[in-house]
Amino acid sequence: MIAKMSNAEVDKALASLKGWEKVRGRSAIEKTFTFKDFSEAFGWMSRIALAAEKADHHPEWFNVYKTVIVQLTTHDAKGVSERDIAMAKLMDRLAGKAGK
Repeated sequence: MIAKMSNAEVDKALASLKGWEKVRGRSAIEKTFTFKDFSEAFGWMSRIALAAEKADHHPEWFNVYKTVIVQLTTHDAKGVSERDIAMAKLMDRLAGKAGK
């Protein structure tokens, strides 16, 4: 079983991630990605979905047109874990310059 990160560990990890923030009221991190258009957003989501399935770690997300809001938490750990930080880094890398 993967371990939940402490608040200090999450804060340290977030300092190295651009645009990711803690979610108020739950142990999760969140970021809004904004793409050029729907096709670019959906293509990115498809690439992330394949990687998430392979890693057995799936994001919570919401998409409208060119905007994708993502929340990451590890349900087995009941909070943010290293899996979420790794997924956030992958999402950022695959998104390129998209996002706030």
